[in-house]
Formats: sequence, C-alpha cells, structure tokens
Amino acid sequence: MTDLTDKLVTLCGRVRDAVLPSLGTHAARGHAGVAVGGDVTFAIDEQAETLLTEYMRAELPSWAFYSEDGGLQGASDPESILIVDPIDGTRPAAAGFEMACVSIAAVPPGPAPAMGDVVAGVIQEIKTGDLFVAEKGAGFSMTRAGGGQIPFLPTPRADLESIFWTLGFRGRPAVILASALEELIDASSVCGCVFDIGSATYGITRILTGQLDAYVDIGPAIIAAHPWTEAEFRRVGRGAVLCNSPYDVAAAYLLCREAGVPFTGAAGESLDDRPVLGSDASFQLATIAAGNAELQAALVASVQRGIAGLRRPGG
Repeated sequence: MTDLTDKLVTLCGRVRDAVLPSLGTHAARGHAGVAVGGDVTFAIDEQAETLLTEYMRAELPSWAFYSEDGGLQGASDPESILIVDPIDGTRPAAAGFEMACVSIAAVPPGPAPAMGDVVAGVIQEIKTGDLFVAEKGAGFSMTRAGGGQIPFLPTPRADLESIFWTLGFRGRPAVILASALEELIDASSVCGCVFDIGSATYGITRILTGQLDAYVDIGPAIIAAHPWTEAEFRRVGRGAVLCNSPYDVAAAYLLCREAGVPFTGAAGESLDDRPVLGSDASFQLATIAAGNAELQAALVASVQRGIAGLRRPGG
C-alpha cells in the first residue's frame, strides 16, 4: 500500500469513527441544509463533513478535496486532490442499516481531472468496517474489519431472468425510471430480484463479493435522450437533478477496473474522460456495472431498448 493510499485509509477510518455512534438515531435524520448538488444535507452528513474539513485542515493542509456537501476546498495549489463522499448511503445510515460507506478517491493535481485519472480509491463500510482498496495499476484488496480477506466472487450469470441487481432510485421520477427499466425489472422479478439499496458504493462492492450481479443507474442517459424528462427529475429533486455525481462512484470505478469488473456508461462507453470535480447535472453519470462482460452487454442492450422506447405520458 502506498503512502497516499494509507492516508486515504486513515481518513476513511476517522470519518467512520465520527458517524458510527449516530447510525440509526432519530437525530441523524434531522435536516441541516442543502448540499452543493442540491440534495438534502442530513444531520449525520453534517457530522461527517465537519470531521472531514477539520481533518484536512489539520493533517493534510497542502491537499485539496471535493466533497458532497462542501464542493471544492483546501489548498489552491494542492499536492493531491481527494474526491470524497463522507457518507454514501446517508438514508440507510440514518436508519441504522449496513448499506452506507465512506468513499474516497485521489487524483493528481490538475485543472480538470477525470475518472480515468483516479490513482487510489478506498471504500469503507460504516457499520462493519469492511475495507475495499484499489491502486491504479497495482490491483485491489477486500478486507474484513478483523483482518480476514473477503472472497472475490463476481457472478458467472449472464441471463437477465435470474440476476440480483440494484438501481439508483432516490430523486428519480418513479414512473419514468420504471418505464425505462421495465424490461429488466419484469425479467428479473420472479427468478431474480431488484433491490433499492440506497448506496452506489455499497451496491457496486456487492458485485465484487458476489452478493449482487449488477448495478444500474441511468438517470442522466434518460434526460439526454428525452429532454422533456428533466422537468420531472427536477420536480422530484425539489429543483435539482439528483443522479449519481463523480464523488459517488470515483473510488468504486477504480476498484472495478482493478478487479476486471465491467463498469461503463449506459451505452457501454468508457467513463475515463468524465470530469470528477463537480456535482450538478452536467457532471452526473449514467452507469452500469456487472460481474462479467456478457452480463454487462445484456444489461446495456436492455437499458438502451428501454430508453429508446420511453414515451411522454399522453404523447
């Protein structure tokens, strides 16, 4: 593990320690404001952001960091830039469920770093402490809090009828999303299952453990193909488009690349050139990840059929 990655692991642990006592408490569900991307900042988010800001100023003052609630902060000429989601899965965390993680990725300093520039990524489950670490070109590891290795078990399944998968649902208009994913939802409804887990990083890391076969989040692709849907996304998002931003998936993207697990855009395209320092609608990502290339291709084809067939209600 490099010194950079070691620093990310330490920071993950500090954020986890700060919020762990608040998991499942009523106080965690209080509303503390609105994040730069437009999502609600919960009280437990504010705890995590406060720890992150104080730690970066005290321990890594020559670094910069982009976080969900605070945007870009830190040194103006940084040694390194972190992309941080202090709690990916705020709502599960506030409910006391296990589907919540600290997610941190690192990119070299530069005017416009992209997803392909991520050199290190660390994801830590808040409730269990399980740790997922990736270094660009050096592989990945999955470790239990007690030190044992988590088996790498990506699915061999390629048929859509039997897959266990999860989707991005929060802030997406239900009828539009379900209509675009109708084929996939119906196909897997009986012999497989679709879950709303509430955390992109938790869902994607389950592909590596074999607990899930795929992760599908296609909001931005729907808007790009059918601009009329943006008004519905903003209606549900209380004025903002609330799909996955780079801070949600930057660390998981590197983890999947190092594991050899497919992770692409909704049309199967590479995400390497997508910028990482931003969270408004122009930065948000449509993503599909799966346990193998054959399943990935089937998911992309299904999603593309669903998006192409989407029609405006009454039109």
